[in-house]
Amino acid sequence: MSGLSEYLHPYVVFLPSEQKSKILSAIFGSKAAVNILKFALTQGISNKIYQKDLVKKLAYSNKTIIETLKSLTKLGILVEDMEKIEKEGRTIWVKAYQLSDTGRWFALLLAEEKDLSDEEKAEILQNIFRKYIRWVKDLSKRLNVDKKTLEKIFTEEIG
Repeated sequence: MSGLSEYLHPYVVFLPSEQKSKILSAIFGSKAAVNILKFALTQGISNKIYQKDLVKKLAYSNKTIIETLKSLTKLGILVEDMEKIEKEGRTIWVKAYQLSDTGRWFALLLAEEKDLSDEEKAEILQNIFRKYIRWVKDLSKRLNVDKKTLEKIFTEEIG
């Protein structure tokens, strides 16, 4: 076991509680899903990805890519969109995919910290903090924890 001097990265993932097991199994039980998320990272966390690019870059059949994209879309990890493209004088429709908010969290689990800019890290920190504060606020209401108590703790810890 390593000592306390080891740097630990605090991974945080916000999961919809009713689909937690399905989502974790779909992503981490499938190398194809993990590789699609890694590919999305290389394209840019907010950029679209296309089936044809996945088939070219990843060592999976078109069928495996399609099934994995469907599964990730159904679970809310990816958002599917249709785009109209003009090609050789013809109009064709192609499916484009983008990471959802939840999908971004999973993709970021796979990212290397050194691959993220300081601006991206700052944005991630702010988003995590905002989501965590909302979660604490909702939980404290359900548990009847006084807001002033939480504010006092926050002031003590941030100061």
